[in-house]
Amino acid sequence: MRGLAYIVVLLISCYSSAQENVVLQLKWLHQFQFAGYYMAKEKGFYEQAGLNVTILPADPSSPDTQFKVLAGQAHFGVTHSAILQSRMQGKPLVALAAILQSSPYCWMVKENSQIYAPQDFKGKRISYLGKAENAELMVMLKQAGVDITQLPLYSGLYPIDDFKKGLFDALQVYVTNEPFEMRQAGVATRQICPKQYGVNVYGDILFTSENLIEQKPLMVEKFRQASLKGWRYAMLNMNESIDVIRTKYNPDKSKEQLAYEADTLRPFVTQAGISIGNMSETRWRWIAQLYGYAQDTQQNQLDNFVYHPQNVKESYQWSWMLVAASLLTFLCIPLYLHLIFSRHLKYRITHATQGDKKGVE
Repeated sequence: MRGLAYIVVLLISCYSSAQENVVLQLKWLHQFQFAGYYMAKEKGFYEQAGLNVTILPADPSSPDTQFKVLAGQAHFGVTHSAILQSRMQGKPLVALAAILQSSPYCWMVKENSQIYAPQDFKGKRISYLGKAENAELMVMLKQAGVDITQLPLYSGLYPIDDFKKGLFDALQVYVTNEPFEMRQAGVATRQICPKQYGVNVYGDILFTSENLIEQKPLMVEKFRQASLKGWRYAMLNMNESIDVIRTKYNPDKSKEQLAYEADTLRPFVTQAGISIGNMSETRWRWIAQLYGYAQDTQQNQLDNFVYHPQNVKESYQWSWMLVAASLLTFLCIPLYLHLIFSRHLKYRITHATQGDKKGVE
């Protein structure tokens, strides 16, 4: 039995050393927004795929996940729909899955505001707008006939506090974050979102580089499948996911806050008739036209932008795992036999020495 325990330990050691290290770079700090990746790790989906995954939160002062993936600092990243613009500028980025089927970025106004629709933004003061990440917010206003170049901008250092004070009219928000803060502060608000006005773009894109797909196609596919499995699990087990996030990733987030995030994100992640992570090349090309990217760049730069799963059948994966396990066993058993032989030899030498001592006496 002790010998069996030794070989089990050796096999586990060999298996662990054979796992491939992978880094996933998030676009923001730990929160329910990334629950699927946490649960893929927590429930062993990555491990079963032979991956040892490290999940890194963003640096708020430098949240550019695209640069980190292209620079080799991470294998995979989560980004916004502006990855399309980067691709059309020639950056070799590939979209693996769209976790959110609609953009989570909206304008937030106070309940007593006279802003009810995009056309009501004329002459209103808005928060500073990042042109790449939240392009859909500007597109929505443009389509409503609002000249955004004429809108007065707020550019202070404390947007949440100044919004409460009424120093400007509309704040760009991520639907799971700032609206909750306002509710906790007793400030009644409402959101005006692009999807409500036909500007429906993807959000929270899981992506990688063309280089990684070329070099390690099987690893990319295994990571993608395990991640989507994690997302399916997280959506079906939201309370468990919340507990995992509070325990292992962000204890500073209250259970109430995480529950609000989960309930708010659910309709963005799961939609009837659409599998989690699904993307359409046709829709991406429509988004390119919506953003006006196609006017400046050749459309063929979108070729290979949308990832197509490698033809890796489950039976093949199991065969590969069986071969790997057999190889590991083949490599580890000699170590065990060497250990047994050494102990046996030591035992014989010890007893022989003891026998010689008795003969001398």
